[in-house]
Amino acid sequence: MRSSRPALKALVLAPVLALTLGLSACSGDSGGSGGEGGDGKGTQKVRFGYIGDYNGASLLAIADERGLWKKQGLSADYKTFTNGPIQIQALGAGDLDFGYIGPGAVWLPATGKADILAVDTLTYADRVIARPGIDSVKDLKGKKVGVPEGTSGEMVLNLALQKAGLSEKDIQKVPLDATTVVSAFVAGKIDAAGFWYPAIDTIKAKKPDTKEIASTEQFTDRAFPTAFVAGTSVKPALREKVVKVLQEANDWRFAHPKESVASAAKLLKADVSQVEKDASHVRTLSTKDLVAKTGDGTVAGWFKGLEDFFVSTGQLPAAKDPKEFYDGDLYTRAHAR
Repeated sequence: MRSSRPALKALVLAPVLALTLGLSACSGDSGGSGGEGGDGKGTQKVRFGYIGDYNGASLLAIADERGLWKKQGLSADYKTFTNGPIQIQALGAGDLDFGYIGPGAVWLPATGKADILAVDTLTYADRVIARPGIDSVKDLKGKKVGVPEGTSGEMVLNLALQKAGLSEKDIQKVPLDATTVVSAFVAGKIDAAGFWYPAIDTIKAKKPDTKEIASTEQFTDRAFPTAFVAGTSVKPALREKVVKVLQEANDWRFAHPKESVASAAKLLKADVSQVEKDASHVRTLSTKDLVAKTGDGTVAGWFKGLEDFFVSTGQLPAAKDPKEFYDGDLYTRAHAR
């Protein structure tokens, strides 16, 4: 694990500004079903972090609209963040109870910083983008490449470099927070970036000649799960209630894809067409399917594949049994009750 890296520490602690869908302000209040202390009727409030995109927002929006928190005796206070590592930091500091991470942050639960409670989606939104004149990953040699460290942006960059027979030593890696990637790329201060949709749309709106030279869609031998996580001190009873909310919201989303886009757009205060485009990079699964894939070891295999990759990049010292950080028993039990 590279938790001692100054650049990653800066990423986790750096303040960020609201910019667009997918670049929401760190710890910004974006509502939820309850305010401070719940609704005064004996409900328990949970503090839930998410990234401002379809993956992070859709289930929370559905849970709000359909009264699923109240059904479990809960109310929820939502906070938006620009990436998963910042949420893991907030969980560790006791500022959040639950959060959402992309596949590029799975190395943090694998180090014991949080526990994965549920798979959200399989996502294929991560890209390596470049300025005109850079036509392939091999062309990145010696170039300045911006990346939010510890995130899916770093993950797709390293995957692409490995496939091209290169490493981070062959490029000028520039650690940046997510908001700064946008401004730096648009201003021409970096030549390329490891980044993700929907934030890439913001760049393309200003730089329509931006090229995509690598994508997670190219790595068909791997899965890229997004996930909901809990702080390690959150008690089992509360975890189960929250998983029940997520499972019911997940099944409604699976059965109502178009309506779920509209719900997410409402929470994100974004155009439906923008969120629909974002959702096109996502594969949803029913809770029944996720329970079955948990039982047969498929989900553990997804996480193990990511662990092995993060060992190869030095972010993890060694892989461990995914059961140590993914509570598949809880996920299965919550669905049965």
